[in-house]
Amino acid sequence: MAFQWKFNPRPYSDEEAKELLKNVISPETSDWHYNKHHKGYVTALNTIEKELENADRAAANGNYSHFGELKRRLTWNHSGALLHDVYWMNLGGDGDPSKGPEIVAAIEREFGSLDAWKADFKATAFSAKLSGWGLLVLDTLYSGRLLNVLVDEHHYGAIWGGVPLIACDVFEHAYYHKDGPGRATYIDNFLNHLHWERINQRFKQFAR
Repeated sequence: MAFQWKFNPRPYSDEEAKELLKNVISPETSDWHYNKHHKGYVTALNTIEKELENADRAAANGNYSHFGELKRRLTWNHSGALLHDVYWMNLGGDGDPSKGPEIVAAIEREFGSLDAWKADFKATAFSAKLSGWGLLVLDTLYSGRLLNVLVDEHHYGAIWGGVPLIACDVFEHAYYHKDGPGRATYIDNFLNHLHWERINQRFKQFAR
């Protein structure tokens, strides 16, 4: 029986999101982004799982095969679903870093100050292609450091063992309805309305 991927709820209802997220994304974008784009990645994952059950593995090759394409799209949709879970978790706060003492202290140790981290994070997110992400990850398998990582699409540039703690979606659909081509404005608003308490909890879950 095929594995069933779960479309995870946000930490707030769709109605609450309209008010909580209005300074970052439009109410319409909040709805479309979660209930269409995000849900679509999970739906695709479940379709792929079903098709993999009967895919012809003997026909797999390095040029083209149905099996190979299913495997490629699994990583795309898996990363898209996971990063959106983190994205929604990040949002809905008042941006007060005092509510995330452990993660902020770790950021200050790594980057020198919270402002220095923000400048690096903004530059990272701004540098992604028109479809990409800016991420703060905890490098759990190699250095143990906090790293700002640029990811194009959902997975090109991701690092093994990098647990995303903060995920800023910079696909154009994330901000165009509210800010048009103003990606920098959107990133500023994102950083100014982080939910540091939830980010702190995630950091403590994975920090060693």
